[in-house]
Amino acid sequence: MQTTPTSSELVQRASDMVPLLQKYAPWAEENRRLADEALEAMADAGLFRMRVPTRYGGYESDVRTVSEVVAELARGDGSTSWTTAVWMISTWIAGMFPDEVQDEIFATPDVRVCGILSPTATAVPTDGGIVVNGRWAFNSGVQQSHWNTNAVILIDPETGPQPVMTAIPIADLEIVDDWYTSGLRGSGSVSTVARDVFVPLARVLSMGPVLREEYSSALNADSPVYRAPLLPTACSTVSGTAMGLARAAKEAFFERLPGRKISYTAYESQRDAPLTHLQVAEATVKIDEAEFHARRAAATVDAKAEAGESWTLEERARVRLDMGATCQRAKEAVDILNTASGGSSIYSHVPIQRIERDVQTLNLHGVMHPNTNLELYGRVLCGLEPNTHYL
Repeated sequence: MQTTPTSSELVQRASDMVPLLQKYAPWAEENRRLADEALEAMADAGLFRMRVPTRYGGYESDVRTVSEVVAELARGDGSTSWTTAVWMISTWIAGMFPDEVQDEIFATPDVRVCGILSPTATAVPTDGGIVVNGRWAFNSGVQQSHWNTNAVILIDPETGPQPVMTAIPIADLEIVDDWYTSGLRGSGSVSTVARDVFVPLARVLSMGPVLREEYSSALNADSPVYRAPLLPTACSTVSGTAMGLARAAKEAFFERLPGRKISYTAYESQRDAPLTHLQVAEATVKIDEAEFHARRAAATVDAKAEAGESWTLEERARVRLDMGATCQRAKEAVDILNTASGGSSIYSHVPIQRIERDVQTLNLHGVMHPNTNLELYGRVLCGLEPNTHYL
């Protein structure tokens, strides 16, 4: 009988992978996808099973555990962490589909499911399902995945346009290799195209019920993991990547600190400079603040799911605030430590320059953008309706 690993065991397994991920991070950045060795290590550690239902051999890990695992992976490589976070979210989304669809998806051992929440493709009804056409950008990890859970706009003459979620095998989609970026290069977030792709009706979910936590799986209905709302779950998951990148920057800085001097000054040791003391202390405070927000968001999702409690609008907006604050504080901490790292840190073999670019990329994400989330939370606090459905 399979024994489900504890939360601390899973986090430790991710931590044990940090040296391996650090080793292959330059390769992933150069080749714009994750190394096979990293994928094999994560599969061996059981990480791809964390959001899989237990009846398929999964662990149904809570969001706090997922966030901490994702953070540990980010200590080794931001791209690995981000892509894993996407796989965690999309695999969990697969658990919303009817049980017969899950039987199909989870038949693949250590299945990797990626996905897109932005409905940039369209579909029309047909006998037994829908036909999808269109393109999705920023499809992280798709070339190393088995399934895609993608949002589309269904153009139904009877009901009018409505967003739906689809489950599509990767083999049914075209890959457009357009991921030439400054950050998170190893995530391989290329574009995908659907050309007259038929999706059976069972693999189509209306987004309205999904955003109201009305999922289609009968067998997952009593699991706290699958009672949680979509956006707070996703936000809490990806917050782990930002949190982990901040930790990685601190570790990278202190690894290079011994023996470094401050050029064009009398300081033969950077360690002795009061400026350095102020920089590392301020960065550490910001890392602590990032961890507070990431952990508060995850704790809220887990506690409310376990209790089966409904969500208020303010609570939903606060989780997005927590995610934005995690990103903002993490970026501020990395900026300080990167600035303190000197001219030699711009070489490609020095990790902190990659960490800087990765955390900047996170902060530009449409859902994670700190300013957007501050405004959203402020609107709700002022009694206004939110200007987004993504809550």
